[in-house]
Amino acid sequence: MSNISAKEVNELRKATGAGMMDCKKALEESGGDFDKAIELLRIKGQKVSASRQDRDAKEGIVFAKVNSENNIGIMFEMNCETDFVALNSDFLALGNTIVEHALNAKIADLDSLNQLVIDGRPVSDHILDIVGKIREKIEISRYAILKAERVTLYIHQGAKIGVLVGFNNIGSTDMAVVGNDVAMQICAMKPLFISEDDVDQATKTREMDVAIGQVKEEGKPENMWEKIAEGKVKRFFKENCLLEQENIKDASQSIGKYLADKNKELKVTEFKRFGINDK
Repeated sequence: MSNISAKEVNELRKATGAGMMDCKKALEESGGDFDKAIELLRIKGQKVSASRQDRDAKEGIVFAKVNSENNIGIMFEMNCETDFVALNSDFLALGNTIVEHALNAKIADLDSLNQLVIDGRPVSDHILDIVGKIREKIEISRYAILKAERVTLYIHQGAKIGVLVGFNNIGSTDMAVVGNDVAMQICAMKPLFISEDDVDQATKTREMDVAIGQVKEEGKPENMWEKIAEGKVKRFFKENCLLEQENIKDASQSIGKYLADKNKELKVTEFKRFGINDK
């Protein structure tokens, strides 16, 4: 069918975001039926997605937002195959649309995010649409929601790293400054736990076993194994527990000391960190 008008092609392009030639071809194949043409474009997206499932989607962007009350934050990682696509306007527009709706709906987990309905269709379908258009594997790989009396968001330059931090809300504390400082610490130093008290017993046991093994390999006297291993485990806590870490802005104090100086009642209740290049 060759009498498809430019107006029809443009209307389909506006409705789907697909390229002009793809829209023209879909309209020709559907005999000018607009709804069938949309379905053909979606099927194309599904086919492209299926053909690229074995590809690595290691690039991408971290999208995140905190509500106006500063007590709920959401964050997700949307991945693609190349950094070029991560800068694509359609990719960014979709991510920003999803983050707005996810925050408003207080989405609980990744499965629920993919099922979230936007403009009458689930997020998973919107992703298939953009896969068909861009022709790269695109997926949302991680999602987190954080609720606290005070939530701070920090997005590192280029949106390759995102951090959400929850605090108990201390009204007399300048939380804009403190929250940003702590979030930057988490961004830079990648702590695994808030404090030594939060480290699970399995991790403590594992690290002690590893330390004992290292001491043996170093040929230390057997009567010193436990003491030396305990020192190694303490170093693990200092490196991986937020409150024990040296403050990146002032190495003379720990983050725990920094918070106590600001307000002895101030506590970090939870944090989330997503980094595109951490995998």
